[in-house]
Amino acid sequence: MINKLSIIIPAFNEARTIALVLEKIKEVELINNIEKEVIIINDASTDNTEETIRTYQNNNPELTILYFSQQINMGKGAALNRAIQETSGEYLVVQDADLEYDPKEYNTLLQPVVDGVADVVYGSRFQGGNPHRVLFFWHTLGNKFLTFLSNMLTNLNLTDMETGYKLIKTPIAKSLNLREKRFGFEPEVTAKIAKVKDIRIYEVGISYYGRTYADGKKVCWKDGFRAIYCIIKFNLF
Repeated sequence: MINKLSIIIPAFNEARTIALVLEKIKEVELINNIEKEVIIINDASTDNTEETIRTYQNNNPELTILYFSQQINMGKGAALNRAIQETSGEYLVVQDADLEYDPKEYNTLLQPVVDGVADVVYGSRFQGGNPHRVLFFWHTLGNKFLTFLSNMLTNLNLTDMETGYKLIKTPIAKSLNLREKRFGFEPEVTAKIAKVKDIRIYEVGISYYGRTYADGKKVCWKDGFRAIYCIIKFNLF
């Protein structure tokens, strides 16, 4: 049973797109009249991200937005860890502040939960039938390698461990004791979810509207090596 979905957004210098993302979230009508709660963690942005969020919040009171600001930039993982603790919905979903993932697909993620079969749902960019911007070959190869390595150690058969769309039962998310502060969040949360007894994990296909570095993409090759470290650390130690 789910009455409320908590949508958590880590934001760092996303003034150009954050209002568009919030508008997309507002326009989505969730199945079964599920309520929406948006939790934004501004990770010490140096542009006018905060002003943009505040303006949108004031002009759109019908969308519940809880806003928190970190005084020091601590990374995406740290922002997500903070946001998870502020949630009140039965389930939560991570929403990046850019436009790579489409909130219209929340219902796709929610369907296995509404059907009563899932505790966690991953949105895979690599399952067919969905729009997928054609971008970096080596990024795609790297993502598939990280998923393969993660699957070896978790004994899961995910196609996209690094996806930004993860829908998780809130009590489970709050119990995971997540520690990674940057982009190691994805392999860490996957490793710890896989260890939860009798957990039901599903995967659904989603669209992906990737960004280039000129568009503001932040993940780089160093984060790939950190992900390998996190996969080994959180699965074996």
